[in-house]
Amino acid sequence: MKRPELLIPASSLEVLKTAVIFGADAVYIGGEAFGLRAKARNFSLEEMKEGIAFAHAHGVKVYVTANILAHNRDLEGIRRYFGELKAFGEFRPDALIIADPGVFLLAGEICPEIERHISTQANNTNYLTYRFWKDQGAKRVVSARELSLEELRELRANIPEDLEIETFVHGAMCISYSGRCLLSNYFTGRDANQGACTHPCRWKYAVVEETRPGEYFPVYENDRGTFIFNSGDLCMIEHIPELLEIGIDSMKIEGRMKTALYVATVARTYRKAIDDCLESREKYERNMDWYREQIAGCTYRPFTTGFFYGRPDETMQIYGDSTYRKDYTYLGQISGLGDRGGCRIEQRNKFSVGEEIEIMKPGGENVSALVQGIRDEDGTPMESAPHARQKLLVELSAPAMPGDILRRREAGAL
Repeated sequence: MKRPELLIPASSLEVLKTAVIFGADAVYIGGEAFGLRAKARNFSLEEMKEGIAFAHAHGVKVYVTANILAHNRDLEGIRRYFGELKAFGEFRPDALIIADPGVFLLAGEICPEIERHISTQANNTNYLTYRFWKDQGAKRVVSARELSLEELRELRANIPEDLEIETFVHGAMCISYSGRCLLSNYFTGRDANQGACTHPCRWKYAVVEETRPGEYFPVYENDRGTFIFNSGDLCMIEHIPELLEIGIDSMKIEGRMKTALYVATVARTYRKAIDDCLESREKYERNMDWYREQIAGCTYRPFTTGFFYGRPDETMQIYGDSTYRKDYTYLGQISGLGDRGGCRIEQRNKFSVGEEIEIMKPGGENVSALVQGIRDEDGTPMESAPHARQKLLVELSAPAMPGDILRRREAGAL
């Protein structure tokens, strides 16, 4: 079985570097326009260039999303944007992820040296669609989320060997077919297909009877109310062998609005699961409890295998009581070591001297450590670190290295 690419999302330069350190083969990012995550921090052109340089220095590819469904008013801006990416020269992205045929044509015209990948937004559900995009010059097609393993197997057998299949294996799922949603536009005027989704499928709903306007009747799924459109999170960590057997070229993680802790956790877990399975099925199965435990360290909704095993029945719900749980809090990532001891971090959430935390290492280890001291940039001792993004020197009872992540396990965590 060939080794598939592990493709990880990044919302910022910090998260891109985390993804690279924690096991990504490729990272996908968005610029400040023309991607479907307008509310993510996204990358300026300078940040994009720096991120690509960092990734390439570590042998990791970078793909840039340009997957809006474009209107006439967008085309001139897209033309300029692709020209700017082309001008990166040796630091240009390895591929563009595109959904719109017009945008696809512009990319081929302006920057033909950059690969073109077809986004899941293009509803890629059959092998003739894959062949069509191959004939137009696409290198890779991202499968629709609604495909089963059996459909993917048939698809692989009926497309050219050099046409790559990319498939989502983990992360949030959209209520609408391959993400082609109109709810946000209808409720708020913000178009999901232009990158401005307000996620109304995550809102809390009640029932109103038409003859009694203004009277709201809650429908309870749990004590927080009902979330009838809210999908569970896709998780295929227990089914890596089936994905490998089909011949998926790229296993893709959703999450371009996630934290560095989330990205580190998912990248490290899937990296080890894929590598273990390629080494031996026995090793993979032996380590299954570790994969499950680690993946539960993310912020997540209840997990589902989505449509991979056919249409979900009542025993395997995708929608329903799918509210988030959070077992760990991200404290920061170690950027270097201090001249007089201690680890340099840019703090993300509050922690205090005397607290027990965890050092999360790229290789798979989680090391418990006591916070023995905190100093600010001037060397002044502090009892706690309450301010986000404060640069600190932290003394720990266990050794830590640049790239390691600090996190705190929350009460009630699994």
